[in-house]
Amino acid sequence: MEFINFQEFFNIIDPKEIILLGYSFLKVIGIFIISRVVYKFGAIAIDQMFKDRFNLNEHLKVEQRRIETLSRLLKSLLSYLLYFIAIVTSLKIFGVPIETVLAGAGILGLAVGFGAQNLVKDIISGFFIIFEDLYAVGEYIKIDDKFGMVEEIGLKTTKIRAWTGELYMIPNGSVEQVTNYNRGSMRSIVEVGIAYEEDIDNAIKVIEKACDKVYLEMQEVIDEKPNVMGVIALADSSVNIRVTATAKGLNHWALERKLRQRIKEEFDKEGVEIPYPRRVIINGGELETGS
Repeated sequence: MEFINFQEFFNIIDPKEIILLGYSFLKVIGIFIISRVVYKFGAIAIDQMFKDRFNLNEHLKVEQRRIETLSRLLKSLLSYLLYFIAIVTSLKIFGVPIETVLAGAGILGLAVGFGAQNLVKDIISGFFIIFEDLYAVGEYIKIDDKFGMVEEIGLKTTKIRAWTGELYMIPNGSVEQVTNYNRGSMRSIVEVGIAYEEDIDNAIKVIEKACDKVYLEMQEVIDEKPNVMGVIALADSSVNIRVTATAKGLNHWALERKLRQRIKEEFDKEGVEIPYPRRVIINGGELETGS
């Protein structure tokens, strides 16, 4: 069994080279630390820039959600730029010929480019999505058959969170049709059925009373006061009456729920009957009814 002769080992390796190598590693570590610090200050500067623009300039005021989206994108670009500079500088420290590497990377890029067409398409589409302000972080949208709240818009993908918790990561290049539920007012539609035996005019007055209560409770999110449109259908077992209203943003669902609740409460108070399935049985000439 042979033992390592440490004396011969140190004679072969020049201690100065070890010191220089260690010094190079320290410089590389320092470069990445500096890059991280610069990123932190850059991120703070980006946040402050958008904050001042949003608060002070009325003509250039941008929606808070769009500001957050642009802020995240700029931070992402800043991060990529700083890491690229740090890697190139580190290679120079170790004596790697950067020009040769970049030239080789250019040739390799041409070869890889044919296989990266989808990536380029995603990035270009991402820029246009943000530039045209199709949607922003925090908005509720539909992309194809995917519904959810926008959590992040990157250069390559858009991430939306469904209300059930699923996170969809959709390539920007595949975004063809977008439905945005946060731009402008959304219409609430509630249909209520009453029994054929009920007085329609009286039922409408009761519904209007319920609508007035809902308006007082939710007027901060209501754009158009709830309005009774009238009878819209004579169904098999009910006379259907429609109520419409408009609400800001995604509050139309909450408005519909509140309308149904208050209408049911008023119907109970005034004795207005909501139809339910009934059964008629003729037994030996006697008529029996039941539910």
